[in-house]
Amino acid sequence: MTHSVALSTFLRAFGRIGLLSFGGPAAQISLMHDELVERRAWMSEQDFLRALSLCMLLPGPEAMQLATYAGWRLRGTLGGLIAGLLFVVPGALIVAGLAWGYVTFGQVPLVQAAFLGVKAAVICVVLQALLRMSRKALNTRADWALAALAFVALFAFGLPFPMLIAIAGLWGYLTANATAPHPPATGPARGRPLRSLLVWGGLWLAPILALWLTDQAFLTEIALFFSKLAVVTFGGAYAVLAYMTQSVVQDFGWISTREMIDALGLAETTPGPLILVTEFVAFLAGYAQGGLGQALAAAGLALWVTFIPCFLWIFLAGPFIDQLGAKPKLAAALSSITAAVVGVILNLSLWFALHVVFADIHRWGALPLPRLDTISYSALTLTLIAGYLLLRLKIGLLTVLGISAAAAIGLSLF
Repeated sequence: MTHSVALSTFLRAFGRIGLLSFGGPAAQISLMHDELVERRAWMSEQDFLRALSLCMLLPGPEAMQLATYAGWRLRGTLGGLIAGLLFVVPGALIVAGLAWGYVTFGQVPLVQAAFLGVKAAVICVVLQALLRMSRKALNTRADWALAALAFVALFAFGLPFPMLIAIAGLWGYLTANATAPHPPATGPARGRPLRSLLVWGGLWLAPILALWLTDQAFLTEIALFFSKLAVVTFGGAYAVLAYMTQSVVQDFGWISTREMIDALGLAETTPGPLILVTEFVAFLAGYAQGGLGQALAAAGLALWVTFIPCFLWIFLAGPFIDQLGAKPKLAAALSSITAAVVGVILNLSLWFALHVVFADIHRWGALPLPRLDTISYSALTLTLIAGYLLLRLKIGLLTVLGISAAAAIGLSLF
């Protein structure tokens, strides 16, 4: 299964993926497909889609895990490690710089105005992700029902995201046709699961244990929360953002709702997985606790406990992906999870839109209700402009973000 790929060629290919992976999971997966399947033929179409399906079934950002799996398939464990790091590190460095700039210059009026434009564009980006996924995921009445129920459960009742994913997966598994035709496994399993579990599990837990033993309460809390997030992030970054937002804003009080929306907007402007928003959130939380030093420690810790598990899942599951991907019941569970995630993304899209367009949101139980007299016509106008550019004219994400930011600055001046 391992191809003979020169290291220099390997580094160029995955370096290009890492530097150009803007626009969230859909765009990143498309870029990898073009590079690995179309241009270089390092993976077949069937292998790529099977790997993507299993990566979506695993917790964690599916695009980053797909890059790690592809690197592992081509050059073993070292290749997977290199490919995963090349996908994450460029964006992580940029996010660190943006976070520092945010806490340093974020209150400047023109900067705040630019953020409004970015946030308006982000509403449309999430809506675009929703439309793309719904076209692929909602193929039957059961799929539509799962998506609708997931949306209502989150938006109106505030039920926990992991519970919804578990129920959807169980439904798909139990209602699957076990005799449905499926592609055969393409190769024997290989690898050493126990060694992978001990090495990567140990790397994951070591800093948490060290912080607990040295009585670093805040950093231990950061490590434990983002470790938990790494376990429940089924369906990718968009799907878990509502859960993360509820925790960091309402439960822990680390950041405000406005800062959370700014965090997502800035994460959209960088290459790499959208889940890098965890680094930004941890930076802001650490800065509020103890200044720049604590901010850097919290951000680095969030990165560690978010992405080390990604390597663990892939190096554990990678040797068995071909065999597992051919199981019809698991494929059906994945299909049901994906349908439910459409409802989760709809909840996220509406949540962001309400908080950007309205200044005051109150709750009736778990249901968010805006005060209509607090509408921001500037935000509404910018959202409509961004939606027209992105969804109608199909202009690229970075261009739309730039236009939206510039338009917001213009509105603030005039």
